[in-house]
Amino acid sequence: MSRPLRIVRLANFVTPVSGGLRTALQHLGEGYLAAGHEPVLVIPGDMSPGCPAIRAETTAQGRVITLPGTVVPGTGGYQVLARRRPVETLLDALAPDRLEVSDRTTLRWTGEWARKNRVPAVMVSHESADAVLRTWGVPSAAARSAADRLNRRTAHAYSRVVCTTPWAAAEFERLGARNVVRAPLGVDLDRFRPALRDGALRARYADGAAVLLVMCSRLSAEKRPGRALEALAELRRRGVGAALVVAGEGPLRGRMEARARAAGLPVTFLGHVADRDRLAALHACADVVLAPGPAETFGLAAIEALACGTPVVASALSALPDLIGPAGACATDGRAFAAAVQRLLARPESARRAAARLRAERYGWPAAVSAFLAAHDAPLGAPHVHTAAATP
Repeated sequence: MSRPLRIVRLANFVTPVSGGLRTALQHLGEGYLAAGHEPVLVIPGDMSPGCPAIRAETTAQGRVITLPGTVVPGTGGYQVLARRRPVETLLDALAPDRLEVSDRTTLRWTGEWARKNRVPAVMVSHESADAVLRTWGVPSAAARSAADRLNRRTAHAYSRVVCTTPWAAAEFERLGARNVVRAPLGVDLDRFRPALRDGALRARYADGAAVLLVMCSRLSAEKRPGRALEALAELRRRGVGAALVVAGEGPLRGRMEARARAAGLPVTFLGHVADRDRLAALHACADVVLAPGPAETFGLAAIEALACGTPVVASALSALPDLIGPAGACATDGRAFAAAVQRLLARPESARRAAARLRAERYGWPAAVSAFLAAHDAPLGAPHVHTAAATP
């Protein structure tokens, strides 16, 4: 019988107000644990005076170990594991059977560590390097060249590169990388469901507006959250009585609030919504959800909206057009987003909401967990969890 595997997962940019990555890590960890394996997640944390150098806790997704992190300026508090030695010491102590890395910045060296220690290692590409560089203003040719160099080294350093969509895989496949596997993420179809649509709650959020728009996104430059304000302004210019609710936190929040006030736009900023049930209810109450990020490789918030029966307008530059299909629409600038919203609203409500839910049902978490375990060559049902290696 196959023995269970200790799957050590490393990730940066995971905080209490993180969005899709934090959710994906949790569901995958829970799935690994349910399959009989031993997932261990290592993330950066607070370096404040008096905090322990290392914290470990047992959670529903397995052990979560926090090491001192370094704050990245201008990101609203995101942290990275910038020091190699503490991470390497921890990896030596944990003696993983498999390594899974959800970062291509400060943790890229772990591929070398895994190769040296003969540990099969997977790099999960949660973003397109090419697309992210372009959102930062790097010219297209330079962005492609830099991404190709980074991706070539990544493909060489790790046993496999996991991409959640064909769109994400394209930048590796154009290099001829043969170790790319596709494993989509998922959505909690029980928590995010159309039945949560509540007229009274919708009326409270809409505050008299005929159309309720929602955007669930980190408020940072690469997510292009300002597109939602542009779309709202354009809709109101066209005579559509629309209001917008923004769920999310980030360095651009203050600027966006000031912009909305100056333009007299009806926008409610909720900040980070930690309660997943509350977030699901918000998605269900919306008429349309906006997903303007041009570098999204999966767009978990958008799929959660579809699961609630709410159509999505997404960036045409991201992976989302293929994911949402006929259950939504795509656009580039604010005017195009507004036009796409109007096209969706022109459809009968029952039809557009049914199409959204049907599309989301393609992406359950059990299938995602199975695909990720297959990328690790890990059995779907291990008999027990081993604890032979030292633990901090």
